[in-house]
Amino acid sequence: MPDDSKRKQRAPVRKGGRPRLDFQEHLADLESQGLLVRVERPINKDTELHPLVRWQFLGGIPEGERRAFLFTNVVDARGRRYDMPVAVGALASSPQIYAVGMGKAVEEIGATWMRAIANPIAPITVRSPACQQVVITGDALRKPGGGLARLPVPISTPGFDAAPYLTATLCVTRDPENGIQNMGTYRAGLKATDRLGVRMVARVGGAGLEGDPRAERKPRGP
Repeated sequence: MPDDSKRKQRAPVRKGGRPRLDFQEHLADLESQGLLVRVERPINKDTELHPLVRWQFLGGIPEGERRAFLFTNVVDARGRRYDMPVAVGALASSPQIYAVGMGKAVEEIGATWMRAIANPIAPITVRSPACQQVVITGDALRKPGGGLARLPVPISTPGFDAAPYLTATLCVTRDPENGIQNMGTYRAGLKATDRLGVRMVARVGGAGLEGDPRAERKPRGP
């Protein structure tokens, strides 16, 4: 196979120069540009899913030829079948995938990030956020197979990881005594239908809020 990674890195990004705000639209963009592999046969999330994706990083495939994967028929080691797909590598498996997500050409990504960091956007309060279209609470959250167990969370490294891990979990925490709020992305282990194990490293700019003159102590987690 010819090495056309440079050509693929410069493949046209979506017109408009803005990132998609909907992940399903982003996946459609990747698929339309040949950057996504759709796998429809049953795949075991506990033993097969991540190893299949990892092959392209360990098997000598040029960076520009790596793809995102969408598994539409996910099962687990006990035979449970899940009613939702799993996408892996859809944000940064290759420079071109990253560029599609950013809505910018590869060579413009660095400058785009620097402008974004220098010009933060103030948050906007909304009444009906998309992330709360499905809300599970109480007994429905704790019943066997319910709550977080409804999610087809893969085991990243079979034989080594002690639990399935969500690798981009957005956590919002607030110190119960001083009210200081923090937000971060953490690797979260699935421990129960209503519980995740999260390791928050206390460092400058991290979950501990050290360096903030308002912070008298570290937050105690979620």
